[in-house]
Amino acid sequence: MVEAAELIDNDFLRQFEIKVENDLAIIEYSLQERKIFLTKLIIPESVTDENFKKEFLALVFEEIGSRNLSVMPTSPEIARFVRSNRKYKRMLPVGVRI
Repeated sequence: MVEAAELIDNDFLRQFEIKVENDLAIIEYSLQERKIFLTKLIIPESVTDENFKKEFLALVFEEIGSRNLSVMPTSPEIARFVRSNRKYKRMLPVGVRI
């Protein structure tokens, strides 16, 4: 489902977006120096696929990784995702543990 959609970095609103049917799934962020703070995850209620959230987060983390940025997940849901996916823990700034 997520693979077919296009990830958009809306830098004006400081959020990653992906169109889901007639809604938007959103991850809000704040960019400071070489760190991106992921502050809020919004998944539309119309999304019933349980894997959507994981796939959306993985897509965003891959995009962030391609930019060589460190990630600070300040949202509890995003922090849980990082804890459960070891390969994204390397993207945390030095000294930060979740």
